[in-house]
Amino acid sequence: MRALVVCESMFGNTMKIAEEVARGLGGAMPAEVVEVGAAPTVMPDDVGLLVVGGPTHAFGMSRASTRKSALEQAPEGLVSKGGGVREWLTALQVNKPIAAAAFDTRLRAAYLPGSAAKGVHKALRRHRMILLAAPTSFYVTGTKGPLEEIEAARAFEWGRSLAETASSL
Repeated sequence: MRALVVCESMFGNTMKIAEEVARGLGGAMPAEVVEVGAAPTVMPDDVGLLVVGGPTHAFGMSRASTRKSALEQAPEGLVSKGGGVREWLTALQVNKPIAAAAFDTRLRAAYLPGSAAKGVHKALRRHRMILLAAPTSFYVTGTKGPLEEIEAARAFEWGRSLAETASSL
């Protein structure tokens, strides 16, 4: 079994989390990080664990309008330049139930509700995935980041726990 970590990232913070999750998974299984624009829309048969993440934009998964706004804030360009996780999950075809988990990056603020991970989690459930964990958020200090200090280590540990749970299925 191998793991596929698919992520959408505007300023690079979500990609860093995806890489740490994959590193945590890597102790138990081969794990590959794929930017959402390069992710397969038909799930390969050898993938036994799918982890999907993206940034929280306007209380949920990004949309074309929120990606346009992010581009305006990033004159050097964005990591994910095309469609996002929302569109990829809509196009995704899965031939058999596999283990899955959802994450996002977001600001830590009581007055900012919403989570991209919750939307991803619901979409994975609609694809009849075996959900291994509750939607998980990793925190940034501002719109462009950086990540809060402990978040990379927390992502690594989350990846390790996902691998442990997946291997017991």
